[in-house]
Amino acid sequence: MTTPPISPTPTSAGPLSPSLVATLPGRYYTDPSIFRQEQEKLFESLWFCAVRSADLDKPGSFRTVQVGRENIVVTRTRTGELRAFLNVCRHRGARLCTEKAGEVRRSLQCPYHAWTYDLDGKLIAAPNLIKMPDVDRVAYGLIKVALREWLGYAWVCLADEPPSFEDTVMHAAVERLGDAAAIEHYGTERLALGKRVTYDVKANWKLIVENFMECYHCATIHPELTEVLPEFADGYAAQYYVGHGAEFGAGIKGFTVDGSAGFARLPEVTAGQDRRYYAITVKPTVFVNLVPDHVILHRMFPLAEDRTVVECDWLYAPEVVASGADVSKSVELFHRVNVQDFEACERTQPAMSSRAYREGGVLVPNEHHIGVFHEWLLAGLGRDHA
Repeated sequence: MTTPPISPTPTSAGPLSPSLVATLPGRYYTDPSIFRQEQEKLFESLWFCAVRSADLDKPGSFRTVQVGRENIVVTRTRTGELRAFLNVCRHRGARLCTEKAGEVRRSLQCPYHAWTYDLDGKLIAAPNLIKMPDVDRVAYGLIKVALREWLGYAWVCLADEPPSFEDTVMHAAVERLGDAAAIEHYGTERLALGKRVTYDVKANWKLIVENFMECYHCATIHPELTEVLPEFADGYAAQYYVGHGAEFGAGIKGFTVDGSAGFARLPEVTAGQDRRYYAITVKPTVFVNLVPDHVILHRMFPLAEDRTVVECDWLYAPEVVASGADVSKSVELFHRVNVQDFEACERTQPAMSSRAYREGGVLVPNEHHIGVFHEWLLAGLGRDHA
């Protein structure tokens, strides 16, 4: 079953061939005003994958993350729950936590005027606060941000009324895999971090999404990947088909840079999922890659119309990480894929401002499903094809 393509859109050069579908115009990748609208209407309105839950491994741990135009602080409370707040002191608006990560004993204190909040966000102390008995310590606490945990990550939403987590985030896995239980077989929330690599990509976030969704480029720039997954050399990405996982090639023993054996299959991965690779795009900014012995999860942090930081985690069975096993061959495979992809996106970004791309480019048939992503984006921005 394939994802239905959108209808062809004509350009100034005349109607498109039925084989082709128009892309977004170039300004969608370069215009700061469009990027600000994406921040407001997408990143600040939808669920955004913020931090890995296990990175906040003890009470008092905190991490800060940029979500759209807002900086968020996620904390682990004394009773073990995760909480998220706008990283802004309620007194005069100073940045509360100035480090990306850290650990406090019992409270978060503003470095400007020492207003102090507990890990649940309540105002608990401030200079001369005892002389201001009318100050409501809950009302003047930190501004809470909605938080849900899934796949071992904390997802936050800045919207006053967040959309259904089940119908948006979790549905992406069902929509891609065709089975609500399929992703649960990987037990991602129980896996351990084997490697994390952060990439600073000089390209618009949508170029990265579009690249991840298609494999028309795979035979050109991914020799290691197509050796492991030979069907990718034909140009059709796994995401083109609902429920399809790309099969390992004959003689390939594992999802590694040289095709050598990886690790034991994750306990609940089924025989039907063995020796297959599945890819899921959770809009707007998360990629989930599933293989029998590990999971690779990308989180994108769009910082400007031409800059995106991507944090990529390789997750393995806890015993694999605890044993000190060498994970370098499996890490190297997708690290090379990442570098190859991001270099391609950086080569593409400058052309987005060219007159040649003023009205955009085209999608060939095995890229038509990217048109659905464009339709989703335009609907989210409240825009027609213009």
